Amino acid sequence: MTLLAVWPEDDPTTTLLRTTDHGEITAALTPLGVRFARWDVVDLPADPTSDQVLAAYADRVAEVTDREGYTFVDAVTMAPGADPGQAAAARAKFLSEHTHDDDEDRFFARGSGVFYLHLQGRVHAVLCEAGDLLSVPADTTHWFDMGTRPDYVSIRFFHDDDGWVASFREDSIAHHFPTFDQLVATR
Repeated sequence: MTLLAVWPEDDPTTTLLRTTDHGEITAALTPLGVRFARWDVVDLPADPTSDQVLAAYADRVAEVTDREGYTFVDAVTMAPGADPGQAAAARAKFLSEHTHDDDEDRFFARGSGVFYLHLQGRVHAVLCEAGDLLSVPADTTHWFDMGTRPDYVSIRFFHDDDGWVASFREDSIAHHFPTFDQLVATR
């Protein structure tokens, strides 16, 4: 179940909002310029290729690319059976606060991950699950945690084929907040 948790940026022990209600999540994220939507989930093969995932969601992908002007779309799979070193490296890559010059739109076709958005003096953790589409606006300070055993299939949307180039912050607060594994354990 999708979860939104919000804390003051300087106090991860004080929860300002915690909800699994889609309407409340949307209402909290919309004023921040963050788009959040739910799509019906389509059955996929056990180990789908990018082409299979994109074909399964072709109509929805076309809607998003037409509306937002994306020119490159791909699908990625992170599976628990993957090389542990590779999974740990992939996870570590985006655990620190960073920004992108482009929007970061991601649809979860299977599994889950958490986007942490550092906006307006608060940290908004969005635990996305299968069926969730989240759009992080360009230049939004954020980080992403896929957990210690990554398990998801997601569709990523780009305005160019270079994808998202991250600009990392030296003074990241990410390590002060609950991780993916901690959020999942407490929902």
